[in-house]
Amino acid sequence: MMGAWEKIVPALERLSGDTGVYLCNLVTGDMRAYAADKPVVAASVIKIPVMIEVFRQARDGLLDLNEIHRLSDDERLPSCGTLKAMHTGIEMTLLDLTRLMVIVSDNAATNILIRRVGMENVNRTIRELGCEKTCLRRLLFDGEAAARGIENSITAGEMGLLLEKLYQGEVVSAEASAQMLDILKDQRLNGKLPIFLHTIGVPVAHKTGEDDGLTSDVGLIYAEQPFILCCMGSETCVPQFEDFIRHAAADLCRQCGFAPD
Repeated sequence: MMGAWEKIVPALERLSGDTGVYLCNLVTGDMRAYAADKPVVAASVIKIPVMIEVFRQARDGLLDLNEIHRLSDDERLPSCGTLKAMHTGIEMTLLDLTRLMVIVSDNAATNILIRRVGMENVNRTIRELGCEKTCLRRLLFDGEAAARGIENSITAGEMGLLLEKLYQGEVVSAEASAQMLDILKDQRLNGKLPIFLHTIGVPVAHKTGEDDGLTSDVGLIYAEQPFILCCMGSETCVPQFEDFIRHAAADLCRQCGFAPD
């Protein structure tokens, strides 16, 4: 991956704002990092730790993935997702909500799940998995907390660590890890990491994050030599950084070999 990385670093240095990238070839173990340990605002990437805690509590008998939740009026949230358009009282399982949280980045589903599993439990579980700087501090669309400067945080390197542990079957259980990766592969917001890869049949298990001046995508790319690529940009020019993400993923995939689905 060295050849592609030699192009990535100068491209990052030309971009504005705070950018971070983590790259790891899961076959050779070759790893590269650029400001990958710097915490940034998480946006929707924090939904990966929430998903992990849902499956952890299911394993430990603290919840049932088939448990039914009925949507209330005050649970609807703006922006991403589908629940804001659903009728009051619609019934979904916790697994349904988890899928919606990830594949269409549903914010209402996310807050329902955070309240169900508990913020401190999410943070405790990811600490046990080795994440020291990633932290869930507030619900989504909590304007009062945001006004006080309270933000959820992640790092490129720690998201890469979680994805690697999922790949190795080390998050919750081998079965749960595989199920979570399947959910991430079913992602519907595919304008960044996978945009050039889906057309050539390369699967990508990933999660995006967006906000004003902020864009991220973290994923596991199933090339012939699978690799992890986590890209995060804050206070940056979003179109330019997203263009960087698309081309970096394509260049690395060419170097690691195509693996048609």
